[in-house]
Amino acid sequence: MIKIFIIDDHQMIIEGIHSLLQNESDIEWMGSTKLPDELMAFLKKAQPDILLMDINLPQKSGLDLCKEVVEKYPAINIIGLSTSDQASVIRKMLENGASGYLLKDASKQEIMTALHQVNNGKDYVNFSVAEILKKKTPNDSLPILTKREKEVLELIAEGLTNHEIANKLFLDITTIDSHRKNMLAKFNAKNTAALIKIAISNQLI
Repeated sequence: MIKIFIIDDHQMIIEGIHSLLQNESDIEWMGSTKLPDELMAFLKKAQPDILLMDINLPQKSGLDLCKEVVEKYPAINIIGLSTSDQASVIRKMLENGASGYLLKDASKQEIMTALHQVNNGKDYVNFSVAEILKKKTPNDSLPILTKREKEVLELIAEGLTNHEIANKLFLDITTIDSHRKNMLAKFNAKNTAALIKIAISNQLI
């Protein structure tokens, strides 16, 4: 039995997916909400196997909410559910821990396939999403920052010194200096100012 919960700010989407799944013998519908705060309150009491999550939500983005849920409840599998077919949005959702991504015009068969694949520990994107991800974007050539590098870069952009960053992140100053040098090399930036400019222009911070 696969336990399902959905968060979406459109009641019609919730009702539509519920009606598609309600007669499936191996699906248990745990409920729905439109608000991230209500979702987090629910998850304190019970956790579904799979969480269907809209990207555009009130209070906070589904991208940020996905990351938060994955960090607090790593056993929950998340499938992004959206009308957005932007490669950058899809990639970000998957980077933030989602196990799959469905467009809202997905068929019942696609939804069921996604639920079963993700429940079996596999990632799922349907054909149309896979085609979108294959297309090259300007950002594809950019180096990938680690989570720690991104934290350091954001603090550099705020004007903090290596010493201040080290204190804030409880790290050794040589570690911060190493992160800074690695990022300069990754982006082929001559100095920190150039690094920050590249990062901001490509929406990395």
